[in-house]
Amino acid sequence: MDVRKISTLAMFIALSAVGAAIKIPSIVGSLALDSFPALIAGVLLGPINGGIVAGLGTLISAIISGMPLGPLHFIIVVEMFILVWMFCTLYNSSQKLGAVTLFLVGNALIAPLPFMFIISTSFYIALLPSLITATVINLVIAVILMPKLVPILKRMIFKAGHDS
Repeated sequence: MDVRKISTLAMFIALSAVGAAIKIPSIVGSLALDSFPALIAGVLLGPINGGIVAGLGTLISAIISGMPLGPLHFIIVVEMFILVWMFCTLYNSSQKLGAVTLFLVGNALIAPLPFMFIISTSFYIALLPSLITATVINLVIAVILMPKLVPILKRMIFKAGHDS
């Protein structure tokens, strides 16, 4: 990976950290706007890089909120990496609606399922409204920004590298 791509990845990690500080009210306090930079980064820089941004953004959000679920947050980090990787893989293969649907259902309904068994069914149900809200907000921001932002950044990162 060249300097421009590494710098862009760092920029998206920083944006995810800023989004991690913008919280969505919830019973756990760690839901935030940290996912949309990961979705954009993955479409621009590839699914693995998007997953890295997602995992780090999730961890930063948990740290900012005081790690309310303790080490269980690492389950969420892995889930977010996988979900963003899957979203970007689908999105980049022109399956945009499938990518959005997968991320919405995966993040809002499937990812919290382990906590239904680890903590309680009540916890899972109480988490759903705010998790659905956070997922929709992150998706809407990403879907609005991607069509304009990704082509501009691609020209800056990938074509500029050939001019040097």
